[in-house]
Formats: sequence, structure tokens, C-alpha cells
Amino acid sequence: MNKPSPAIIAQSAVRRLPRLALLLFCLAYVIPGFFGRAPWKNEDIAGFGVMRELASSTANWLAPQLLGQVSGFDALVPYWLGAVAIKSLPFLDPAFAVRIPFGLLLVLSLLATWYAIYYLARSPQAQPVAFAFGGEADPVDYARAIADAGLLALIASLGLAQLSHETTPALAQLGFTSLTFYAMAASPYRQATKLFGPALGLLIGLTGLALSGAPTLAVLLGAGGALVEWTHMRWGHAYGEDGFDAGSKQQSWYWVLLIAGITILVCLLADRLDLWRWRIQLPGADGQPASIEWKKLGRLLLWFTWPAWPLALWTLWRWRRQLSSRHVALPLWFVGVALAATLTTTASDRSLLLSLPPLAALAAFALPTLKRSVASLIDWFTLLFFTGCSIIIWVVWIAMQTGVPKQPAANVARLAPGFEPSFSWFAFLAAVLATIAWAWLVKWRASAQRAAVWKSLVLPAGGSTLCWLLLMTLWLPLLDYARSYAPISRQIASLVDKTACVEIFGVGSGQAAALQYHGKLELRQAGPIAVCPYLIVDVNAQSRLSNTVNLPDWAFKATVRRPTDKNENVLLFKRVSSGSKAPVSQ
Repeated sequence: MNKPSPAIIAQSAVRRLPRLALLLFCLAYVIPGFFGRAPWKNEDIAGFGVMRELASSTANWLAPQLLGQVSGFDALVPYWLGAVAIKSLPFLDPAFAVRIPFGLLLVLSLLATWYAIYYLARSPQAQPVAFAFGGEADPVDYARAIADAGLLALIASLGLAQLSHETTPALAQLGFTSLTFYAMAASPYRQATKLFGPALGLLIGLTGLALSGAPTLAVLLGAGGALVEWTHMRWGHAYGEDGFDAGSKQQSWYWVLLIAGITILVCLLADRLDLWRWRIQLPGADGQPASIEWKKLGRLLLWFTWPAWPLALWTLWRWRRQLSSRHVALPLWFVGVALAATLTTTASDRSLLLSLPPLAALAAFALPTLKRSVASLIDWFTLLFFTGCSIIIWVVWIAMQTGVPKQPAANVARLAPGFEPSFSWFAFLAAVLATIAWAWLVKWRASAQRAAVWKSLVLPAGGSTLCWLLLMTLWLPLLDYARSYAPISRQIASLVDKTACVEIFGVGSGQAAALQYHGKLELRQAGPIAVCPYLIVDVNAQSRLSNTVNLPDWAFKATVRRPTDKNENVLLFKRVSSGSKAPVSQ
């Protein structure tokens, strides 16, 4: 029996977003943050260090490591991509080269999300109510408009910006999750002889996800996708879907078996490569009060997935009679798996990142059911929030350049001691153009334009893009100074003989990678026998130092402080023993 659709939308409301405008939206979001900045701490620079080590040595590519430390580097594909980019583009700076494949992964995420939502919106159960005298939205135009809205919802998500511009396994997982999402959404709309695209996408998506440090998620997504497809096959005729005949049922059977087969292959591959890692940790398991951990998770969920989560909840309410339909069930399963990972792992923000594409899909299906007053509320809140944020960014930048207003300038000097601001015409002009574009967008949204289903998400996506672009232009020197290990690495390099090797103890993988890249130092793990003339020790590991090295061999030389974080200071020692001569780098 057909269940009534809550979507009521006319053909005039499904005009597509101009392709040039959508392309500029995506470019303005993707490009800033990938180019012109230093690797940031911790996962960003640590991942870069692993990629450099893979590219510059004969290391085992099935066991990526940094200075002999394998722990924490369970992913394979992300490091392979970065290492291949470094080896293939030797004329580029390695930090720039590794960002090229990761930029393409973000593009893949956006593209796959658009197509996934497009095919979900083609579902018969997702169609709007047919009008008595015609004029309802055409299915193809409706699907395109919903996909445009979903892509805007993804770009508008506050949690996407930073993590999607880092060279870490999290971005690879996002790309492969989005590809899997597309493959499972597109399969019903391809003939059995034309399933190669979705099948290839499913194979690459699940395999890539497993090889990016998330084999459990790959298996769960595969199992859930097979279940959704089986439900559609079993009950499709009951939903009143036109054309759901024996041939369609047979094709669904093939697709269920294909999903199951690929999922089993992924299981076997993960087992063969020893990729299974169980790191389940519930809130409060680390000794912190569980109530505090739950509050942190609650705050993370609220801001990280804004503005998609309230729209997604509205979708679940308005489409509650179609919860088992593909366009609701499939993204809901993907969101559920990501939320489960968020609540049971320590990397909660990186797990939650995987929920953004399916959340954007759910958010898009809320738009045909929204009242005009709710859409206006979204616009006003977005206008006030992002305009306020952009004003703050501009005021602080002006204070950094001129010293006026005094309070913001004093705050920068206090939080980033030693920072020297610089002026870039390119960054300034890009920020001015972005601000002008925002003003024009606000004016356009307030004008008497024809209704379009995606209009309510134009300002959220535009505001998110504006603030990200302003941060990556006006504030980029400050953020590089505050969020990278470059200042402390160069300070350490100035205190040691650059032709000699340096031993390290207790230094994190991010700091070690920064010392190699920014400080141009040859590092070795400290041991009982001193082999280098210098030793760097993390201040928090000083109490364990005597268990590893022979303390009489070393004399304290200096404490090197990271300007923006007092908890990341290091101690520098110089060898005083008359033992074997320290090896010299060639």
C-alpha cells in the first residue's frame, strides 16, 4: 500500500542551482586550507611524517611507521597516497605534494554525496505528492534540486572544514564512505548490465575504508546496505513502486549477493593484512567522570553536525511512515554506524566526520516539508552567526596589522607570544572578494526571488565557506604559528649542529615529524648507548628517562618552549661522554 508523502512541492520550486555558482561554492571551500599552510599538529603532521618515511626509504609499505614506531598507524591507503604523491612529484615541496591526493578525496566526497542524494531522491517513495491538476515537481528535476540542497548542507556542516583539509586517514575514510554511500544509493537505477559503476564504487569504497583504518565500519556499512537492499527487494511491491516486477526483484537479489560478497572479501582482506584493531572505549573508561565525557560528546554532536542535525531530525519525524524506505533507511544506517563509532572510540570527532554525508542527505529531505517561517528562522540565524564571525575575523586581523583595537591585539600577543604578523596582498584581496560575495549573497537571498527548495541552505553553506576562507587567508600566518610545530622545531635546530644526528625520547610522532621536516634534523630513537651528540626529551617523559639512557652521558643544555602551548616543552641535552664519536649525517 502506498504511504502518503509529506513532501508537497511544485515544479517551480525545483529549479536547479546554477552549475557555475555550485562549482564556485565547492572551489572556494576546497582550495583554501590545502595550499599555503604548514602541516598542523598532531595527526596532520604525524601522517605527513609517515608518508615522507615511506617515500624516502625502503620501509615496508604494509606496516607504515615513523622512526620505528608502528603503533597508531593502522591505516594503509592514506599513507600510500601521500608517499606516491611525494615520489611522483619530486619537484614540489613534500607538504604540498601530499595534499593533492587528499584534495581529490575531498572532491570525491562532495561529488559522491551529490550523486548519492540524487539517486535516493529518485526513489518512488521519496517523490512529492502528485497534484490533482498537475504542476507537481518532475522526478528528475526534484532529485537534482534535493541533491543540490544536500551538497549545500554538507558544505555548511561546521565539523567538515578542518578535518576535511588534513592529510590524515580521517579524510580517506570520508571519501571512501561517501563512495560506498553513492554505490548503494545508485544501484536500483541501473540495469543489470550497467551495474559496473556502482559495483566498482562499492568495491573501492569498502576496500578503501578497510585499508584506511576502519575495517569494522566497512563491514557494518556493507551488512547494513545488504539489509536495506533486501528489505527493498522483499517489500518493494508493497510500497507501490511502479515497475517493481520479477526482473527488478532478480536484479535486487544480484545486488544483495554482490554487497554480501564484497563485504566478505573485505573481511578476509582485513584479516590477511592483520588490520583488525579493537579499541572500544566507552565514556568514563579512561578514569574521567562519565558525566563529563557525555557532556563533551553532547556538545560535539551539537556543533559538529550543525546545521544538518535539526533538519535530519525533522526528516525522521515527517517521513516517519517511510522509515523503511531506501531514501531514509540507507542514510539513517550510515549515520547510526558513525554515531556508534563516535560513542565507543577515542577519536570521536573523526568518527563523527563520517556521519556528515548521510546527515546531509537526511537534511535535504526535510526541505520539501518545511514551513516558510522555519526557513526564515534558518536564514536569520545564519545571517547573524556568520556575519558576526566574519566581523570578528576582520577586526582581529586589523588589530594584528595596526595594533588597533588594542584589546584584540593584546589578546593575540598573549596567546601567541613572539608572533610577527605579515601582510599578503593575495590573501587580503581574496578575503575582500569573499566578503563582497557574502554581502551579495545576503542581498540575493533577501530579494523577491522565485522559491527554490535549496534556498534555505544557501546562506549556511555560504557563511561556512566565507569564514573558512577568511581563516585560511587573513588568519593563516597566525594559525600556522599557533597550530604547527614549526617555531619550536626551528628553535631546536638553531641550538644543535645540523650535521649531526639527534636522539629523541618520549617525543610524539607529530613533534618528531616536525623536527625532521621543519628542523631538517636526522632523528634516532634514544637507547642505552649514546650514538648522537644531542638528545631531545619531552618534558613529560623526563621521569622515565633513566630507564632508557645512561644519564651520566648527557648534560642538560636548554629548555625549549613551544610559544603557544606550555604543555609541549622539550629538554635538550648534549653528550658529554668520551665514547665513540657521534655519527655525522651524509
